[in-house]
Amino acid sequence: MVRILPIIVRLKHKKDLRIMNMKTLIAAFPDNITEALEIAGNATIRPLNGSIDNIVICGMGGSGIGGRLVTTWVNDELNVPVYYAGDYDLPAFVSNRSLVIGSSYSGNTEETLSSVRQAAQSGARVIGVTSGGELLKMCRENDFDVITVPGGNPPRAALAYSLVQLLQIFSQLGLISSDRLEELKKGRERIITDADFIQKQATELAKFLYGSVGILYGTTDYEPVLIRARQQFNENSKSLCWHHVIPEMNHNELVGWGGGDDRFAVVFFDTDMHPRNRKRMEIAREVIQKKTTYVTTITAQGDSRIERSIYLIHLVDWASWYLSEHNGADAIEIEVIDYLKGSLAAFEG
Repeated sequence: MVRILPIIVRLKHKKDLRIMNMKTLIAAFPDNITEALEIAGNATIRPLNGSIDNIVICGMGGSGIGGRLVTTWVNDELNVPVYYAGDYDLPAFVSNRSLVIGSSYSGNTEETLSSVRQAAQSGARVIGVTSGGELLKMCRENDFDVITVPGGNPPRAALAYSLVQLLQIFSQLGLISSDRLEELKKGRERIITDADFIQKQATELAKFLYGSVGILYGTTDYEPVLIRARQQFNENSKSLCWHHVIPEMNHNELVGWGGGDDRFAVVFFDTDMHPRNRKRMEIAREVIQKKTTYVTTITAQGDSRIERSIYLIHLVDWASWYLSEHNGADAIEIEVIDYLKGSLAAFEG
């Protein structure tokens, strides 16, 4: 089956400019990493006052995904558990022996502010990462360490800043080696070197997904990359999609493909993985190909998990922008989220 892509009708000047701005923001990702590294190099985080039992990273949406990514990147090196908190409340185990990092690009994310307040009440060590807002104010008033980053862009376009600062915090506190920041630098170099190939893959992926519901599959170790991809297709492309991970999807969702058809376009994310998970992916692809014409694979490039993640993130960011063009969508507009926030502001509860 051949998909007919629409002729792109040029939008009004204002909306064209906004879409071009998102394109510019995606193109700036390598430069953002460089700037974020400079900020990290000048940041001062006070040493831990004794040992800690756990680490909690609080954040939502474009700010929170950095916490999810870094958690999977450093879990094999940290000797304490890391928990990602994406809601109003912290788990009961948070205490004065916890490290709680609040990541909110705007500084006004209500769920994150709620969690940070609870952390302060528990006597936890709190560190903030933000461009300003209430989080910056709270950190200064309570003498919490805080790293400030440049503001003014959509949080999803500021991912580099949270990734680098979180790694810097862990490194400066002696919880991980500085090698992880070097791996991030190599990821930056790779997406610059492979820029033309990434563009080619991104345009092909956007064409593949146009007119379908995207389904993204990878392994558990790369689930944050899948979440980031889903978020980008949601926000930039104004497209619905979902994700699931191997091996878990082999125990449930694979059965659901009994009702699958050509409405769905499946993207497998090929990364480093356990040999049995690779075999599981091969079998899952074989099953799914009997239900939909649209199955493809994108392969990560890089020598480390961080490097491969950066590669996939940048590729999908570009694909989400190209898909927004096919959809005739404004890649920056988030009116429905603004409506939700406005409605919540009027809600007392």
